[in-house]
Amino acid sequence: MGVITAVSLRRGHHFSKTNGLSIRLIKGLGVAGDAHMGENVKHRSRVARDPTLPNLRQVHLIHEELFDELRDKNFTIRPGDLGENITTRGVDLLALPAGTHLHLGDTAVVKVTGLRNPCIQIERFQKGLLAATLDKESSGRLIRKAGIMSTVLADGDVRPGDAVSIMLPAEPHQPLLPV
Repeated sequence: MGVITAVSLRRGHHFSKTNGLSIRLIKGLGVAGDAHMGENVKHRSRVARDPTLPNLRQVHLIHEELFDELRDKNFTIRPGDLGENITTRGVDLLALPAGTHLHLGDTAVVKVTGLRNPCIQIERFQKGLLAATLDKESSGRLIRKAGIMSTVLADGDVRPGDAVSIMLPAEPHQPLLPV
């Protein structure tokens, strides 16, 4: 079990999000008041390709341990800086299989849909940060470390200090792919 350390949202399309005392997750839509809330894609690049696609990126989660790793590489990153809605500690988000349900706080539930694909905006935020959020396995497979994306299955208010519990999907587990 892990814990939520920060929650963030932003109404307009900006890279970073603003920390708050709580956020409201709405089933099938995402974070109330956030620019990326909706049934269909909201990220500008995806809207340009096909605005009718389902929004698999309603809620963005990042593990706070990434910030520790980046700090060791001389980057200063705070919750919300990389555009995430929920910052966690104690959950290996990147190791979760697709379809995992995360119970957040008392009632909210999200379904993990895939990995966030780090983009050029991360590099614009801090020079060298894009490379620092990527790694490679010995096999050469790219490791994306900038968090995971999810959709909302059950409404609820989410706050710093709330617990995160994990419900894995039935096997065979499918690895997370960029969405």
